Amino acid sequence: MRKICVITGTRAEYGIMSNLMRLIRDGEETKLQIIATNMHLSPEFGMTYKEIEADGFHLDKKVEMLLSSDTAVGTLKSMGLATIGIADALNELRPDLVVILGDRYEMLAAAECAMISKIPIAHLHGGEITEGAYDDSIRHCITKLSHLHFTSTEEYRRRVIQLGEQPDKVFYVGALGIDNILHDTPMSLHELEDSLGFKLGKKFFLITFHPVTMESGTAAEQCRNLLNVLDDYRAEYKLLFTLPNSDTDGRIIISLIQDYVARNKECAMSITSLGRKRYYSAFRYCSAVIGNSSSGLVEAPNFHIPTLNIGDRQKGRCKGTSIIDCKPSYASIHEGLKQVTSESTLKRCKIAANPYYKENTLSNIYDVISSYPLEGLIQKSFYNL
Repeated sequence: MRKICVITGTRAEYGIMSNLMRLIRDGEETKLQIIATNMHLSPEFGMTYKEIEADGFHLDKKVEMLLSSDTAVGTLKSMGLATIGIADALNELRPDLVVILGDRYEMLAAAECAMISKIPIAHLHGGEITEGAYDDSIRHCITKLSHLHFTSTEEYRRRVIQLGEQPDKVFYVGALGIDNILHDTPMSLHELEDSLGFKLGKKFFLITFHPVTMESGTAAEQCRNLLNVLDDYRAEYKLLFTLPNSDTDGRIIISLIQDYVARNKECAMSITSLGRKRYYSAFRYCSAVIGNSSSGLVEAPNFHIPTLNIGDRQKGRCKGTSIIDCKPSYASIHEGLKQVTSESTLKRCKIAANPYYKENTLSNIYDVISSYPLEGLIQKSFYNL
């Protein structure tokens, strides 16, 4: 059987990949291996490896790596620990193929380990652009370390090829998270509220705000601007915050949000991890998605709800007509939120198409990773346009 190792470090990327992991686990020709690392093993970020196990998966290896630090140096040292731990894990598990998603720093460490270990890499969501985050450069680095590529749009497929990857190894499949949305059974609003212990009501915002890691010293000011604008909406909308990832300056934002929620318990709550089912269920019932998370641009349009995309973190990413961009200033966020809640925007969203949707995303990825010939795959040659 082909041993396929999925490496996961965050709640978000696990939620996207979980159905693919089930296919690998249950396939007659494939054996699933799982390495959990980074935020999954951190009490500060919810010990979300327990969510993976609760979903019925066996974790083959846990790689501790995350330092309790909010600095660039702390992030770099965490990457070093990830490299050491994942190298040992891969040496013991000896998979035939490694699957990684996205652009986070722990995935760069994972890709380096697999490449040096001569293990082919299948990479999801390459070719995308997010100019406000160092994830943008990391994503392209992972592309060059990888061997099979699965992109969410045709434009991104062309960009991966532009980076010198062989066209027959680059597959436009759509966004995997959307496939999950189409096949998952959502919670009812009442079930969601009960699981949270918080009354959301008929009107609430789903808010996720991350630091813009290519900027220095802007996290606190930008987050305060957002919170000050939300003050004007507390009487009409409940506020459901999901806390940011373990990025540089992320803890600054976490502290500001938690202080805000503590002062506004009647209308606001924050949570480290909603988990996939609650997160997609919240999409279904919320009035709008607010912040700078990729999910507001990639998955939210499928629910025909508006997204207020704040600042430059997602700059350059393909956007549908349900997305409204604004600068991270108080005035721009204020004007953006007025547009997001307007009748004209809500009507437009009801008919807006999602540029990341394509049929059969999950099965198309599985068909390739389960059967593509691996012999000689690690020996890459640069493709010239």
